[in-house]
Amino acid sequence: MHVELKSLLESMEADMSTADALYQPTYYWKICVDRMRAELEQHGIEGFRSLPSALAHVVPTYFFADLASDQEAFAALSSKLHDQLPEREKNHIWLDDFLSGRSQAMADYRTHIAGAIDRRPFTRDASESDVGKPIGQLEVDGRRYSRSMLNYLLGLDFAKQCVDDLPVDTVLEIGGGFGTLGEILLQDSRNDSFYIDVDLPTTALLSTYYLRQVFGSDRVAAYDATRETESIDIARVRKAQQAMILCPWQLPRLVGQVDLFVNFISFQEMEPDVVANYLAQVDRLAAKYVLLRNIREGREVAREKGALGVIDPVTSGHYDEMLPGYDLVDCNVIPFGFATVDGFHSELRLFARRG
Repeated sequence: MHVELKSLLESMEADMSTADALYQPTYYWKICVDRMRAELEQHGIEGFRSLPSALAHVVPTYFFADLASDQEAFAALSSKLHDQLPEREKNHIWLDDFLSGRSQAMADYRTHIAGAIDRRPFTRDASESDVGKPIGQLEVDGRRYSRSMLNYLLGLDFAKQCVDDLPVDTVLEIGGGFGTLGEILLQDSRNDSFYIDVDLPTTALLSTYYLRQVFGSDRVAAYDATRETESIDIARVRKAQQAMILCPWQLPRLVGQVDLFVNFISFQEMEPDVVANYLAQVDRLAAKYVLLRNIREGREVAREKGALGVIDPVTSGHYDEMLPGYDLVDCNVIPFGFATVDGFHSELRLFARRG
């Protein structure tokens, strides 16, 4: 890992060790970040989007579970299945699309194109970079998409279906992964968005690296720019940069107002008291809209100590209770969310601030 990045990560981790427990990793994320930290130390950050731990936790793909990070196993399965097919080219193309996830990616892409509305935030021309050496990107019509990007695009499409003029001047996200939402918003200058990503040290490092590689270091404020700042004024930072990466314990220091708050997936992997505290901060910042994507039924419970899962699942009903100053505008699983085969459905929920 680069010396500067390692130093940045170490400073974030040192500060986290003294932070309030509500801003430290929950059971699920403690396991995840430890794995990612070890792999980044071993392999470096340049190819983080192909590391097994990142693929499992912050870089979703359309591959079958566990096959994205084990290309030998994928090739063996593919070869075995191809051997069983009749010798007809179309059959083999279909099988390749199915196994690689391209067929599902195309389904999401078609939904996005059909559902996209030509107004802020402008997303129809969004295209993902190849920073981080991704695997399984969909390339179509001269643009690139990952599952992460299509997840966010579909979420924004859903929100724009519900709200005629979705405000995105200032967008706050907790748990932004490697910064996909920021990439979408900042790509089109017509959006005129300022993006704030609040995340744990390891993932904050990924989003800092990714967004700076895509847009330049002068446009993205890293943790060290605000580390010693007691009051982080959104409007002031917005004048100098287009994005800002913070760590969770800095959230109470954030001053100003946000238009849209977003959380995709990571709240479902926290405990209810932690999520309630984060949403109280969102309410303090007077977010006009709250866009969530999480498992409707809640994440599976860890079966034993050390196993991946949560202690107490956060369900859709929790969000209604945790946002007393907001009204539920709409919720959606099909077509913009995802109905899963195992009964844990990925649901989008949009809330509007009352009054």
